[in-house]
Amino acid sequence: MASAKTRWIGLLFISLGISLVIIDGTIVNTIFPEIIGELGLTSTEVQWVQESYILVFAATLLIWGSVADRLGRRRVLLVGIVVFVAASIWAGAADSATSLILARVAQGFGGAMVLPTTLSLVNATFQGRERGIAFAVWGSTIGGMVAVGPVLGGWLATDFTWRWAFLINIPLGVIIMVGLILFVQESRSSSLLKGVDWIGGALSVLLFGPLVFGLIEGRIYGWWSVNPDTAFSIGGFVWPSSGLSVIPVALAISVVAGVTFVLWERRREQRGQAVLLDLNLFKISSFRNGSIAALIISMGEFGLLFAIPLWLQNVIGMTPIGAGLVLLFLAGGAFVASGVGGALSGKLAPARAVQIGVVLEIVGILGFGVVASTDTGWGAIAPFLFVYGIGVGLATAQLTGVIMVDVPMDKTGQGSGSQSTVRQIGSALGIAVLGTTLFTGTEVALEDRLSELALPPASQAQVVDIVVGSAGGAIPGIADALKAQQVDGATAEAVQSASSEAFTDGAQLSAYVAAGFLVVGFLSTFNLGGTGVSAARREDPAKKPKARP
Repeated sequence: MASAKTRWIGLLFISLGISLVIIDGTIVNTIFPEIIGELGLTSTEVQWVQESYILVFAATLLIWGSVADRLGRRRVLLVGIVVFVAASIWAGAADSATSLILARVAQGFGGAMVLPTTLSLVNATFQGRERGIAFAVWGSTIGGMVAVGPVLGGWLATDFTWRWAFLINIPLGVIIMVGLILFVQESRSSSLLKGVDWIGGALSVLLFGPLVFGLIEGRIYGWWSVNPDTAFSIGGFVWPSSGLSVIPVALAISVVAGVTFVLWERRREQRGQAVLLDLNLFKISSFRNGSIAALIISMGEFGLLFAIPLWLQNVIGMTPIGAGLVLLFLAGGAFVASGVGGALSGKLAPARAVQIGVVLEIVGILGFGVVASTDTGWGAIAPFLFVYGIGVGLATAQLTGVIMVDVPMDKTGQGSGSQSTVRQIGSALGIAVLGTTLFTGTEVALEDRLSELALPPASQAQVVDIVVGSAGGAIPGIADALKAQQVDGATAEAVQSASSEAFTDGAQLSAYVAAGFLVVGFLSTFNLGGTGVSAARREDPAKKPKARP
């Protein structure tokens, strides 16, 4: 058993490992202009650079969690870091869109190895009150790093080159690997059945890959019918420009794969064969109810991060770096939560800490919705971001502890992979809904405002299309564009003002919907709990906890 000092130093490097992959999920958001300028990416290629990482990441989480139980959690984590760093070198040296997209796919594989194994190692390394503190640090790291990514990317792209947003992973990866080898003990299950569930792995990819793709891209390609303005293409294949959209097909594939996956896993389990996911985990009330709560909470948890950077840049007029710096208030709150969560460990029920965290998230989101206006400066929303960050840190860490508390030690890889996948699916669904809310709300509000101005109907429709199609990016220059089309100055300025106000309306509506998700998530937390079985019983699956009276 590692000494207390060694365990906590090891936690530092485990947290740095998760930071590496979380940052790269958001770092590209502020470096796209530079990438587009150098590599000449099309709008479709931009989407694939961003989404390919998330798709592969979410689709393979479950696989690597199960593999880590067998081969060793630290070993899979180290391999994941190596793959991630190698893919980062590839991305940093990319000279074409295809090369960059493939590098992002490879990063997704590496990242999917890292996330569930870090959680499994925390779960296996710490016991009792220490585990609660460790989960608080782990969860707060995720919440904070989501906000750090955009500002880090903006700084590197502005002062150096966008390539350093990827190449910086080289020295960081080396430091993390050395620390893991020196301070983190290997952990694996010794009681799993022999054999590998290859078919279950393939089915899980067909389940989660198309599902996440459909949820994220439904607004772009059309939820049912083809969007004639945006054609889906991959490689040399182009989806037909009329008829059924690719989205319902992708979702149908996911449903069929999901049903087949459950039947297949049950069949292998009945035969005494190894399974990718032990479905009996969902018979554990804390795991089942916690996963449901995590799904719902994740739908609203990062809604602010979707809308606020766009709003700060396009309406308030901040630079990408400036917008990223504002988000550091969220990161600061998340890191404060790690200390608060540690202090509360053993003194407050984890389910109660989750509820406090979700309430703080709701306060933060509603606060932004109330104070946001075209005249609002960043200072007015910063306190709400800080409160929101504390909530994210508390809820993420403590909910993870609740989900994993009764999972047998030999199934921690499967359990952590499952709960991580649930969060990814919830986030994807939330982004899809909140993105639609943001842009639909902006479109409706802008149409109403433009109808009151002396602008021809054709020009009004053009303005709406440009503002919504650019995700608000055209707002700062729209007045000058209209003046160049011989629109009088007063009307042009009024159109720009109306566009800013409409985008603010959309951002507020998005915040309120996100708060609604969190309210539902808050209500779902009242079903949380856990038997709190002893460490000895968790480590020996043969020792079943006695039934409660």
